[in-house]
Formats: sequence, C-alpha cells, structure tokens
Amino acid sequence: MPEEFSQFLGPEVELIDPIQFSEWILEEEDGVLAINKPGLIVCHPSKNGPWSSLIGAAREYLQMDLVHLVHRLDRETSGVCVLAKDKYHARILQMAFQLKQVCKEYVALLEGELSEVVELDNFLAKDLDSKVYIKQTVRKSHSAKRAHTLFSPIMTGSGYTLAKIVPETGRKHQIRVHAAFLGHPLVGDKLYGPDEGHYLEFIEKGYTPAQEKALGFHRHALHAFRILFDPPQFSRTFKAPLHRDMVQLIVAKLGCTEADLVKLRILGK
Repeated sequence: MPEEFSQFLGPEVELIDPIQFSEWILEEEDGVLAINKPGLIVCHPSKNGPWSSLIGAAREYLQMDLVHLVHRLDRETSGVCVLAKDKYHARILQMAFQLKQVCKEYVALLEGELSEVVELDNFLAKDLDSKVYIKQTVRKSHSAKRAHTLFSPIMTGSGYTLAKIVPETGRKHQIRVHAAFLGHPLVGDKLYGPDEGHYLEFIEKGYTPAQEKALGFHRHALHAFRILFDPPQFSRTFKAPLHRDMVQLIVAKLGCTEADLVKLRILGK
C-alpha cells in the first residue's frame, strides 16, 4: 500500500484544536513558521478537513491560502517541522535541503543498550520479503539508495537506550530501518519492531491491548529535536522540546527523572 494512503489508516485522530495548535508554535517570523508537531498528526492535507493535518491547521491559523511544507515528518514522529509562508522562503529552505545545507538531529528511545557511537553507511531498498508495501531494508539493488546515519547513546539502562541520531541522508524510514538493522529498533515501532504483523493489525483494528503489551508505546519513540539551516540567506536553528508522551516513556523505561532530561538539554526551552 503506498505511503500517501497508509498514513491515514489506523485509529481516527481527533481534529486539531486551534488553541492547542498555537501552543505548538516554536517561532514565527515574517516568512517562516516552526512547529513542534506531536505524534499521530499527519503533515500533508487530509480528507477530513483542514484541522486534521499540520499544513491545513497552519493555513487556517495564518488565514493564508498557501503555506509551503518545506519538509515532512512521518505521522508517528514528533518534533520540529518548518513551514514557509511565502515562495521566497520556501525556495531558500527547499534549496537548502537540495544543497545539503541542513542538519537534523533526532532523539529516540531504542530497545536494548547501545554501548558506543555507531555510524552506518549502506544502501536501502524495498523489502521484498515483507507483506507491507512501504517497508524498507538494508540491501543493494539497482533501485537502492545510499543512507548514512550516526547513532550516539545519551543514556542507557534497564534494557533501553536514549540516543541522539543524525541522519546525513534523508531516505524513507531511514532511522527506523537502521535502528532495526543494528538490533536496536525504536520502542513502539509497529513496522520495524519485533513483528511487522503489528503494523497490519494496526491498519485493520487500530491500536490494540495486544500491541500495547508487545510494543509498550502507542507510536514509535522518535522525536525531531533540532534542525539547522545554513544557507547564506537564512542561517537559523529551530529546537523542539520532547512532548509529554515521550518524556513519560523515557522516565518510565530508564528510571531517570525529568530533571535529568532538563540537564541533558532535551526538555525545556
């Protein structure tokens, strides 16, 4: 099933509340709007109206017919997402991605304890052994694309790792595929976790108690923490603190405190 359709399946997501949307705003300038997107919010327009997607809500909030989605996050991934309010800034930021003048940093909770920094540089392609159309895997083929990811452990314990992840390329599901390839899949990952059957069940039935027991989290535990743009015309960094659901997950799994996360500079502004 193509990804553009699969992202709308699963449990119905409540419409975005306008007041709540305003609380997600990290920064707003003349031409740019930076949002701290929660998990389970789609970026692209949805059939359920403007307040059912990030871009639709942004257009309603700004009272603008056209707002440019410079980049996107998967439905379950939370964190910083940057939108342009005019063609000038859209072109600058989109060109920055093309010219590799952008650095993105993610925070994730991984299964297992990763003891050292790991750098992966290999190729990703469609997983021919999977029943899921969109699933990717590490393999070479004529259609494979190079993927480069750096995993750095921040905190480990009780069978889990809080990690900083820097993808130097931007392939489909890159972080999730590489995490699974390392043997440290993201907590809550229905597709690249212990059994892809959880993903198929999720599409059919939504999030079930069986998935809660097996996966331990209602979405994959991945957060886009920071994005740095470095073109000459627009050198800016946007940072998004962790959302409450991931904070509670990390505290529960690692046995740390919220104060520890503040010290690590991944919680709070």
